[in-house]
Amino acid sequence: MAKSSSLNVRVVEGRALPAKDVSGSSDPYCIVKVDDEVVARTATIWRSLSPFWGEEYTVHLPLDFHQLAFYVLDEDTVGDLAPRDISGTSDPFARVFWGSQSLETSTIKKTRFPHWDEVLELREMPGSPSPLRVELWDWDMVGKNDFLGMVEFPPQVLQQNPPNGWFHLLPFPRAEEDSGGSLGALRLKVRLTEDRVLPSQYYQPLRELLMESVLRPAEEDAASPLAVLEELTSGDCRQELATKLVKLFLGQGLAGPFLDYLTRREVARTTDPNTLFRSNSLASKSMEQFLKLVGMPYLHEVLRPVINRVFEERKYMELDPCKMDLGRTRRISFKGAPSEEHVREVSLGLLTGYLGPIMDAIVGSVGRCPPAIRLAFKQLRHCVEERFPQAEHEQDVKNLAISGFLFLRFFAPAILTPKLFDLRDQHADPQTSRSLLLLAKAVQSIGNLGQQLGQGKELWMAPLHPFLLQSISRVRDFLDQLVDVDGKEEPGGPARALVPPSVTVREGYLLKRKEEPSGLATRFAFKKRYFRLSGEMLSYSRNPEWQTRSSIPVSHIRAVERVDEGAFQLPHVMQVVTQDGAGALHTTYLQCKNVNELNQWLSALRKASAPNPDKLAACHPGAFRSAHWTCCLQAERSAAGCSRTHSGVTLGDWSDPLDPDAETQMVYRQLLLGRDRLRMKFLEDSNLVTTPEADTEKGACPDALAHQREAAARLLEVLADLDQAHEEFQHQEQRKVALRPLRP
Repeated sequence: MAKSSSLNVRVVEGRALPAKDVSGSSDPYCIVKVDDEVVARTATIWRSLSPFWGEEYTVHLPLDFHQLAFYVLDEDTVGDLAPRDISGTSDPFARVFWGSQSLETSTIKKTRFPHWDEVLELREMPGSPSPLRVELWDWDMVGKNDFLGMVEFPPQVLQQNPPNGWFHLLPFPRAEEDSGGSLGALRLKVRLTEDRVLPSQYYQPLRELLMESVLRPAEEDAASPLAVLEELTSGDCRQELATKLVKLFLGQGLAGPFLDYLTRREVARTTDPNTLFRSNSLASKSMEQFLKLVGMPYLHEVLRPVINRVFEERKYMELDPCKMDLGRTRRISFKGAPSEEHVREVSLGLLTGYLGPIMDAIVGSVGRCPPAIRLAFKQLRHCVEERFPQAEHEQDVKNLAISGFLFLRFFAPAILTPKLFDLRDQHADPQTSRSLLLLAKAVQSIGNLGQQLGQGKELWMAPLHPFLLQSISRVRDFLDQLVDVDGKEEPGGPARALVPPSVTVREGYLLKRKEEPSGLATRFAFKKRYFRLSGEMLSYSRNPEWQTRSSIPVSHIRAVERVDEGAFQLPHVMQVVTQDGAGALHTTYLQCKNVNELNQWLSALRKASAPNPDKLAACHPGAFRSAHWTCCLQAERSAAGCSRTHSGVTLGDWSDPLDPDAETQMVYRQLLLGRDRLRMKFLEDSNLVTTPEADTEKGACPDALAHQREAAARLLEVLADLDQAHEEFQHQEQRKVALRPLRP
């Protein structure tokens, strides 16, 4: 059993931020801190006072965390001093104060990036220790010098941890008055989740109900437990539920039947083929998440070359006359005074110069598209053809069902915001962002197969129409080829090699400690080593250049798990459990710098060791110290593990490993929220409707209602069992705490 606490953070956008650059703008980014530790950082939005990030993070938290904080910073604030002269620079010097003493550096003229490298020596005076304050000033020949900022260190910091590094400059105490009381605004969406994941066997009945739903005959779709779950789900949580369900069925090798099940239900409810999959239904969200989980390497292969070109070339492109900046075009790429027609003509050539390679890459990618995606689209098209055999423009109806997902929900969003699809490390600057928007609009129009071409308010897109119409015919042929696939390949299922044998997939410094027979272990037993991980070996040495290296064969790994913070009184520790040729188990403890690095190493090690046989089903999340395990208090070192391991199948990309138990726990929590509605809708009504005639009068099929009530009753029974299991484990935890020995 494992107790977890996670925080879902979506940093959405900022508004009315203060200008920090000479241009009257800023380059803002946001950092997230938990107890003064940076756990996440957004990309930088260049030259914007109202930045849009749209970045989402799931952060695993220590159970005893105290504070969550968000900071919005200007990219060039550190090192980048504020301009104070009319030239847009400053003439900075530093003034150092310690007690009654002060010294000054030399003045460096006309720069915002001063480098002094001067030694100022101040002697300690009798009396109580004093803080150290460093002020930066802009020297002016006429009038007063201008204050640029300050840094102050209390005496205890000077004594215990002498400052060494970058520090953000602080304003005078009355900063709000100096800035006119406006420091901008930041919009956030934060959700804290604390949960207890039970041993795997407790979730098996619920998993079986869900799996049974997609394996039933099609005529029983509406009466399955999964159908009941879908009806209880509100729009707000469908995204998360879809993600968890897709991962759950991926891990069981049943993603195809799961998507087919949702597609059948969605198509059966739709009367107008033009609205098919246009809502945020569970079917739409699940297919969207399936594409992201399975198809990201494919997306990168298709789009990255052109996206990189757009970022590197930074060409000015604009078709909308209301947004044309003729002054900017003259400075960037034109000579003389260009007309709107000239700008439009050049922009059209640039846009088609990017769109051409994008479309060539897409229509030529049939063989590179993952077979699981092709099979899902094949079944999707078949289902639509059966539901709308006589529909007007039937060819487009069956194609739109596929292109709506592939182009409108996958390719176009990735072009619009490459950072959110890991195509780039940073967000685009405003000019590049506008170019990406134009390209995304064009790809979206192609994905719509020209249905809305020439309609709406964006008639200025008309110059692109000939190119779009030509591309639409190519897309139809591409979609026909895409679904022309035989066989069945399901991602997930049995463990398989996910890491190239000889390629280094992760490296960096970690603190290492071997398991020792002695009872006590101090924090000083951890030694700093440089680690490299490939599909064959986890090796380490004193530094990257050190010739002598030790190694752990990946094939020997039997478990990779987190370690409770209380085991060594240290955060961010994981354990790698290996088995030697004689069958004996050995544990190596590794400490990471922060929780994000811990998660990345856990994911990489689990993926590298995914095919290994004889994985451990359980291990100890604590350490054996003072003659007992710190986690379960068992007195034998060889005692069986008290917590399940996460040795399940992982995805082929570098996202988090699949965790069927955690995913089923989330489904259980979702069902709990709708348990009262479940009783009222399917069980309590049965007391009022007792005859087949009454059911028929309501327009419902008596057999279907009976099956739904049966499914609801089974779900409620499973929920009651999980409730009881959670209560029992909570009582066990309380007893452990009461029996835990006090530390001296």
